Amino acid sequence: MKFEDWGLIDYKKAWDRQEEIFKAGIDMKLGKSVAGAFQSRFILCEHPHVYTLGKNGDENNLLIRDEFLKSIDATYYRINRGGDITYHGPGQIVGYPILDLEEFGLHVKEYVFRLEQVIINTLSHFGIEAARLDGATGVWLDADQPGKQRKICAIGIRASRYITMHGFAFNVNTELNYFNHIHPCGFVDKGVTSMQKELGRMLNFEDVKNVLKEEAKLLFIPSH
Repeated sequence: MKFEDWGLIDYKKAWDRQEEIFKAGIDMKLGKSVAGAFQSRFILCEHPHVYTLGKNGDENNLLIRDEFLKSIDATYYRINRGGDITYHGPGQIVGYPILDLEEFGLHVKEYVFRLEQVIINTLSHFGIEAARLDGATGVWLDADQPGKQRKICAIGIRASRYITMHGFAFNVNTELNYFNHIHPCGFVDKGVTSMQKELGRMLNFEDVKNVLKEEAKLLFIPSH
């Protein structure tokens, strides 16, 4: 698995690049490409302010319209991942693992479980205890305390022929007021948080990214 850091990149540009790599993986599965045309990659990046809505999401969960989007310097895309609406922006680690799950001996459900575990383990390095919430994909704080539950990492993927794309959005130093303009992931009764908010200080973004990469290496080891 190859790690790539795309830095701060326009959302549509990153989506187009993902689609190219994803298609190469599908072509490999269908026997349409030469050997070596596809390699599993774990891509990390940041985006300028953008809202994305999954293919089965409800547009009513975006609470603002075009003129207000422009006023807050944000864009909006309806995309082809699972899940509902979420926000991406500076200070957030966005991950796009484009993997051949068969190479790793994983089914989609186990893949999502491991993505969640990568984030849970990363947070534990910084003294933040996180967990899963039944019926709600992603990583949460106080998951067992109704009324206090808050999401720190959203996950939404696409998979075809065991090739994955899209991924996770992990709030490190994220500007959380941008979440006020949506029902995050379709929830109206749960909060959103960041490492900065929980710890009361800015985090070194590269330090968090490096820990995350090491945790991903441990949890995504090819099965052969």
